[in-house]
Amino acid sequence: MNKAVKKIILKTKKQVYGDMLGNNASLFQGEGFEFAELREYVYGDDVRKIDWKTTAKLGKPFVKIYKEERELNVVVVSMLGGSVYFGTVKQKSDIIAEVVATLGFSAVKNSDLFSHMIFADQLYEASKASKKLFSVHKAVEDVYAFDPIGKEGDFSALVETLHNRLKKKSLLFIVSDFVGDIDLKLLSKKHDVFAVMVRDRFEENPSELGYLRLIDMESKQSFEGDVNSATLKNYKKALHDNDEKLYKQFKKQGIRFSKIYTHEEPALKLMKRMR
Repeated sequence: MNKAVKKIILKTKKQVYGDMLGNNASLFQGEGFEFAELREYVYGDDVRKIDWKTTAKLGKPFVKIYKEERELNVVVVSMLGGSVYFGTVKQKSDIIAEVVATLGFSAVKNSDLFSHMIFADQLYEASKASKKLFSVHKAVEDVYAFDPIGKEGDFSALVETLHNRLKKKSLLFIVSDFVGDIDLKLLSKKHDVFAVMVRDRFEENPSELGYLRLIDMESKQSFEGDVNSATLKNYKKALHDNDEKLYKQFKKQGIRFSKIYTHEEPALKLMKRMR
């Protein structure tokens, strides 16, 4: 096992099973998982579980889901386009590996099913659902070994693939830097979606760099230009508009999210947000 992978596994395992998260029953406690919940009817649901009062009030069918019926199907998807090959403190891809490990160990600790996928312009890896620690180790190794350079993150393909593959209602974590044209509405109708945004402070608030040559890690194309105040102003506005659009979508579709920067501790940030 790679030394870097082993370090991530030992660190996150200690956090989840040790003092940091060990006193809590599960990282996944919270809305929809501690108590019974209502969700929109999905084709194939038992019609006897329809809540007719809520259905009449909202004008569309809802069913009751009870805690004792639930075995969480925790699915973590790592979106590893070329843009994750960046970081001033740590690589964004390294933080994604830590997030995968934290969520995986938390699922196994809670006796839930855990599976992991790697996606970019297409699906590259997909593990079978498991309750074994080995499945978490394998997921971290897969993230660390994956080469994102030259691959563009395609969220439309991601949504279509997950919609077709995930037959069972899942607690779905999508881990990405979330830049681009993104619409998770289709997934949020059936699954409990949680977006984990991994960013570097510098990419949100860069400084003037002068005239230089840059390389797009998704297309591998290089270009030259003057990174001056005017360029940065336009860039920051574009990223701000991207995020504002994303936050509005998340709120409208009931998608929870957390933003983790490369200088932060992923386990602590996730624990704080999911509690």
